[in-house]
Parts: sequence; structure tokens; C-alpha cells
Amino acid sequence: MNARTTADTPNTGGAGSTVLVASDLDRTLIYSAAALGLDMPDDLAPRLLCVEVYQGKPLSYLTETAAVLLAELARTTVFVPTTTRTREQYARIHLPGPRPEFAVCANGGHILVDGKSDPDWQQHVRRTLAAGCAPLAEVRAHLSRTADPAWLLKERTAEDLFAYLVVDRARVPDGWVDELAAWAGPRGWTVSLQGRKVYAVPKVLTKSAAVAEVARRTGAGRTLAAGDSLLDADLLLAADAGCRPGHGELADTGWQAPHVTALGRRGAEAGEEIVRFLLRAAGA
Repeated sequence: MNARTTADTPNTGGAGSTVLVASDLDRTLIYSAAALGLDMPDDLAPRLLCVEVYQGKPLSYLTETAAVLLAELARTTVFVPTTTRTREQYARIHLPGPRPEFAVCANGGHILVDGKSDPDWQQHVRRTLAAGCAPLAEVRAHLSRTADPAWLLKERTAEDLFAYLVVDRARVPDGWVDELAAWAGPRGWTVSLQGRKVYAVPKVLTKSAAVAEVARRTGAGRTLAAGDSLLDADLLLAADAGCRPGHGELADTGWQAPHVTALGRRGAEAGEEIVRFLLRAAGA
């Protein structure tokens, strides 16, 4: 295992002083054109850096100021991108700064070490899922029965770990997501609505468990976190300190915790505010 040792990590003033920063990506650090939230006059809009291209077209951005700050964060902490994206989707992203040694993909289903999925963690996840929730096939069958083709655009699975739907959100009936969550809960699954996507994810498949494993391997003494959705709640709760933006599921539901700072900005400007917060909290 080519895991970085405590002596090799940034910001190591002594044993256990390594700071690990685990951050969600989409609508936390990076933003699609639709999510940028540039509601200021055009001549006052910030300069943007494209960090993801899909099918030959730019897809995700952050502000140039956020890019400079994020590069500094990656140089001075153990920065761990922590995403619900699959490994293939994550590979399209090119963040500023040094390439992270560790990343968490598929909502904790994979720990990447130097870009490759760790086989020991894969085995651990398979055992955990087998013991802790209803099978994926049962959930997919229920989604197929209850999702109306009138508003269902796509049905997908991610890494054979969880399922998600791409929907016409304006046409999804009121209460449908809540009904899905009520059905999924007793079967060990959780539901999250993020933009046009409805996720059904095993409760035992968590970002926090994967980040805890990275912290163990790096000898991190403190963990900081950032995220915007209900799938980030466990990550934020497990961290020593964290923040959420003024948009997203957590903000919309009023979710809070004593050690998690609710930031006020929304859209791409929130990305800047989040990285500034993490830099201050890390003492970088």
C-alpha cells in the first residue's frame, strides 16, 4: 500500500497534528453553469476556471479566486475530494493544486489511492452492504414501478452500489420523494434529492466511514469537512469542524450541528467562502 505516512503529510507540526480536509465536490467546491448562481450584473461576475469537460464541452467550474485558495489548501493539508460521483465521473475533474493522493468516490464505496481503488476497502464495503441493507436489485425494481415515464429522464446505477434517477424536477409529484424515503428507510436505504437527481443509497455506505479510514492511514489528528446535501450529513457530523453553503438540501431543510458552520453565500461564491473557511480552520 502506497499510503502517505504522517511524516510525509503536509501541516504536520507533530504527532497527530496532520489536518485532513474532506470536501464534497458538486455544488460545494465546483458548479455546473446552471448552479453557478451568478445573479450580479454581468460586468461584476467573477472570472471562472473550468475544471471538468464532458463530451467535449465545459461542464464544471469554480471561480479563479477559489482555484487559488483550493491549491493552497491542497498544499498545506491532506485534501481528500469526497464525492458521490463514480470513479469515471471523478476522473473527469482536474482540480487546481497538487493531485490528491486520496479520494473518496461512490459515496464511500471506493477509496482511491494515487488514482486506483483500494482492494481491501472494496472487500470491506461488499461485506458491509451484504449485512446491512436490502439488495440493490430490490430498490431498482421499486424505482422502476413507481417512477412515471412522464418525468423520468434516466435510471442509472453507480458502481453496482446504489441507484439514481435523473428527473424533470418540476414535474415530479409533491410527496413522491418523501414516499420513496419512507419505503426505503426500513430496508436500510436513504434517499436524497440533488438538483435533477434522486439518489437511493444504502445507509451503511457513507462518506464518513471512508474518510475515517483515510484519516487512520495518514495519522490525521483533525478532520475538517464541507458539503451541501443530506448525503454529506454523516461526513459533517463525524468531522471535528465543518461548514455547509447557503444552498442545497442541508440549507433548505435547516440542518445544523454545533460544530458545523452554516455559511451564507450561495452558488459559486459559496465555493470561495467554503475554501476560505477550511483554510482558516486548518490554520494554513
